[in-house]
Amino acid sequence: MGNGSRGLMSMTGFASASGVYETWAWSAEMRSVNGRGLDLRIRVPDWVEGLEPELRKLCQGRLARGNVTIGIRITRESDAGTMVLSDTGLNAALSALAEIEAQAAGRGVTLAPTTAAEISHMRGVLEATDTSLVENIPALRAALLDGMGTVLDAFETNRATEGAALARVLGEQLDRIETLTADAAAALGDRDVAARAALDRALARITEATEVPDEARLLQEMALIAVKNDVTEELDRLAAHIAAARALLAQDGARGRKFDFLMQEFNREANTLCSKSQSPALTAIGLDLKAVIDQMREQVQNVE
Repeated sequence: MGNGSRGLMSMTGFASASGVYETWAWSAEMRSVNGRGLDLRIRVPDWVEGLEPELRKLCQGRLARGNVTIGIRITRESDAGTMVLSDTGLNAALSALAEIEAQAAGRGVTLAPTTAAEISHMRGVLEATDTSLVENIPALRAALLDGMGTVLDAFETNRATEGAALARVLGEQLDRIETLTADAAAALGDRDVAARAALDRALARITEATEVPDEARLLQEMALIAVKNDVTEELDRLAAHIAAARALLAQDGARGRKFDFLMQEFNREANTLCSKSQSPALTAIGLDLKAVIDQMREQVQNVE
């Protein structure tokens, strides 16, 4: 899925795989949740030099958003004869961990205990005793990157499946918003009749008063009231936002940030509609609109 058009992608995904290269066996796992940008957290054996930056570059070329965690474990037959513990490397790793824990404690942060397996994967803790291990690292790195390409394919397929489900939900929510917008437009007729009657009653009370206001001022005030109560523009903008959201659903590539912005615009129009409603029926429709828009905004948070 690295090339060509892509449908809507979710930021939630998972994939795993394992393989063998010569005497090495590897397993990899990749998972993600939503995030404002692309945050890659990669844990790979440090002794495979160059693996992390190459893997980071591979992911950055294919992913746009999400908090993505990648872990790779590597084992080798007869490891005891090829890798040994380095006293220097272990001391450096333990000192670094002690400093990190002290800094965290000073900030009131409690860290989870570090396991021996995690420490063994830190740079320099294990060192090769056979030169063939060092000489074959470039080939091992290439094999791992090739395997991770397959993992990334499965990961994107998983996110695409989630994205297709998201697209269906968003489409249904847009249908509901469109129906409610049409209901609001239909409710304007009864609302305008009631509003006009209320204005006439107010005008009658004013003209019956001892001091009649200036006619020009009166017309100006009535025009201002009419403008404040007019929701035609809000309904027009809601219709425009619905069209824009449908166009976004039909586009390719990442579009989560655009959806985020569009949901703010939807919410603004629904709030204004409620504040101007002057009608129980229109207020009820506005509240229904706000509820659907809030639900849609929650779904949009998962769009890449």
